[in-house]
Amino acid sequence: MVVVTRRPHTPIRPIWVCRGCGHPWPCGDAKLALLAEYERDLVSLFVYLAGALGDAVDDLGKLRPDEVPSGPELFDRFLSWPSRGNSAYRVAPLGSLDSPTSERTEESRP
Repeated sequence: MVVVTRRPHTPIRPIWVCRGCGHPWPCGDAKLALLAEYERDLVSLFVYLAGALGDAVDDLGKLRPDEVPSGPELFDRFLSWPSRGNSAYRVAPLGSLDSPTSERTEESRP
């Protein structure tokens, strides 16, 4: 009888690759697990991922200062994926904050 033990899809620090599959963390399986875990609290998922991003920047900067991925690349890797196709976390429609018609005056406030 062969027993197969699945490794969790958690990061190996300081290199930030997945313990389970060796892909850059968060890998596809880690993303699915995180979405399931934080299903009812996306704000907490973003807080967790922002902390992981900060840790990754520190770790990778110390480990390989000349090879640290760019800011946009790390942002996409850690923070942009939960919101793709999901606007539930947004408080205002895109573009409404920089539109002159979206400014509220004292008279228009409830």
